[in-house]
Amino acid sequence: MMIGAALGAAGCSNDIPRYTGPEVTRIQVFKQQRVMQLLHHNGLLKQYDVALGFAPEGHKAQEGDGRTPEGAYRIDRRNPQSRFHLSLGISYPNASDVARARELGVSPGGDIFIHGTPKAWQGYRDWTWGCIAVQNHEMDEVYAMVQTNTKIFIYA
Repeated sequence: MMIGAALGAAGCSNDIPRYTGPEVTRIQVFKQQRVMQLLHHNGLLKQYDVALGFAPEGHKAQEGDGRTPEGAYRIDRRNPQSRFHLSLGISYPNASDVARARELGVSPGGDIFIHGTPKAWQGYRDWTWGCIAVQNHEMDEVYAMVQTNTKIFIYA
């Protein structure tokens, strides 16, 4: 069941729409299906097709591996000046990610975001360094709807 999401004109210079609908309480990303869902409790608010890291299979193990992490995280920052249109930071790495990387003797990496697309983007399926990307007009909606500390669950 999809709940209607109320997005209106922003009235500000960066054209980010205002969102007045139900709070986004959870984000779900299904890597195999290349889908991201924004939910209010168990109700689906919006769903988006996504691009992932350039090596999408498996959990991110180290910096530069091109994998999108899997697991439970939070949105921990907002960047309206992102070089990828807009971006929402994901709290990767968590303690278990750091421990796993330490066991392997590598850096877990970081700076994983949900973001839009660069100006030169050519529509490649999976092209990020581990981030989750949507079209810029969709990122406007996501940025307006999702607040800091929202839970995000990324599944294989």
